Amino acid sequence: MAKRKLSLQQRRRIAEQRAEKKLKNVVLPEDGELGPLQEGRVTANFGTQVLVQGKQTIQRCYLRANLDPVTGDTVTWREGKETGVLESIHTRLSELQRPDSYGKLRTVAANVSQLVICIAVEPEAHSSLIDRYLVAAKLHQLQPLLLLNKCELLDEQQDKLKQLISRYKHLGVDCIEVSAETGQDLSLLTDKLKEHTSIFVGQSGVGKSSLIKALLPKEKEIRIGKLSEAAAKGRHTTTHSQLYQFADGGELIDSPGIREFGLWHANASQILDAFSEIADAAQHCRFRDCKHKGEPGCAVQESLDEGKINSERYANYQLILQQLNDVTIKTQSGIKNR
Repeated sequence: MAKRKLSLQQRRRIAEQRAEKKLKNVVLPEDGELGPLQEGRVTANFGTQVLVQGKQTIQRCYLRANLDPVTGDTVTWREGKETGVLESIHTRLSELQRPDSYGKLRTVAANVSQLVICIAVEPEAHSSLIDRYLVAAKLHQLQPLLLLNKCELLDEQQDKLKQLISRYKHLGVDCIEVSAETGQDLSLLTDKLKEHTSIFVGQSGVGKSSLIKALLPKEKEIRIGKLSEAAAKGRHTTTHSQLYQFADGGELIDSPGIREFGLWHANASQILDAFSEIADAAQHCRFRDCKHKGEPGCAVQESLDEGKINSERYANYQLILQQLNDVTIKTQSGIKNR
């Protein structure tokens, strides 16, 4: 007899029921075994437990019912002999989400203020992914930083990458070039991280974990993955979001490798606003409802023909709009600021 195929909703419900069952089977420490309430920060999430950094100690904690903490959360917790208990989650200043295997957006980090978009000489940097991250940063007022790693290999693709970096510098995006391998200009990166809770995002294999290890050499648990020689795509070496604190100030969250970044929550007006050069030209279009696809009097098309708007950026803009029209999953904001 053929196995019945489950719908997306049924698979999601089963996964949620299994997670709830695991939580019900967890035996929390007794109140008498726990210390007083204190404030802390979630530095890693392992499902039924989280790692919480307090003022003087760091400890794995179980969760009270109906709590769903993520890395970066400020929380109230109680220390125990072996494991503590997370009691409550403070109001989040921001949330970063990405789609799970069921297509539902899940929060992976909280209270982020800077989005560090990591690219490298290899694997090849794609402007479409960079632009998607820039849209997310613009939508939710996160400071974007474009970080090129492995700059010691820059000679191999110098012209292409120089043009790419130059394009974003011209648009006002802060860009720096460093090398986790040689240590080149890592001090510049440290300065950029001091005043923020930053999150590293980008393709697997660009060296996010290598950069963090170079910035925090005392962190022994950071795993480094070798680039796949066959496909030049990195294997995922980070399986959960991890928060690291710098001695001189600032925090950094290392997220799982993200090849796709959903913008399902955005609308066409927000996407246009994130492409500033296209938005500026669009103000001069003849028709207010212009789609910027060659309509009569389209100032965007005119600027594109004159080279004032980069054709690749324009294509990325239209691609994002098309994906918004195609997607059937409706969600709330992928990154929310409150």
